[in-house]
Amino acid sequence: MAWSPVKKIKSMVKEKSVRQFDQDVRDNKGYVYANTEKLSNRYANQCLQNSIRELIDLKGKRVVDLGSGDGTFTLEFLQDEPAYLLGLDASRAAVHLANQKAGRNKKVRFKVLDIYKVGSLRKKFDVAILRGVLHHLYDPERAISAMTKIAQTIIVVEPNGYNPVLKILEKFSKYHIEHEEKSFFPPVLDQWFEKHGGKVEKSGYRGLVPFFCPDWMAILLKTIEPLVERLPLLRELTCAVYVFKVSVK
Repeated sequence: MAWSPVKKIKSMVKEKSVRQFDQDVRDNKGYVYANTEKLSNRYANQCLQNSIRELIDLKGKRVVDLGSGDGTFTLEFLQDEPAYLLGLDASRAAVHLANQKAGRNKKVRFKVLDIYKVGSLRKKFDVAILRGVLHHLYDPERAISAMTKIAQTIIVVEPNGYNPVLKILEKFSKYHIEHEEKSFFPPVLDQWFEKHGGKVEKSGYRGLVPFFCPDWMAILLKTIEPLVERLPLLRELTCAVYVFKVSVK
């Protein structure tokens, strides 16, 4: 059977994105945003992890982290005492590094797997975590359809598509362009999950500190972050991420 031009183009886009993340691991011994030496990165990542914990208690649950990268943040969830933790990523270099970090811990495992093929696991999970993945994908709806078949609850963290600064970065930032980043409007994300059998139970806007910003700016933004997160309209336009919890029917 001939391979259609559309499938060929999609495959090329996918391979380009994965190759870039593989290169990140080789060049930086891990993902750039996972480097916590910079204060802004510590603040931003702490906010994202806390926003996930506010939506779900992982204790005693079977958890799959989709797009686990180099394992840095997946391994942090071990402190929440899940029954089992599986990290999946399409980048072989990232998964290799993640397994090195995990060592012989029997409660966590990392595996190379395309997110569109998670159904091949033939396993069910209590919780799927999807932190900053959809905005890298060439077909996010297809990925959503696949993940709703393997998990009862899905926690999603995505760049806030309402934020005008983020839209500018996507057009002009070298990092954003190389990693093919694109943010989606929150209602669009909600609709995609609802279309594939999910129900958005809780949602919110979190974070004000961007990755890689100067320390003085990180400190200032972190100080006013709690206030901004409570103010309607301002939080929609300025917060970094949209976070939501999906229950699968």
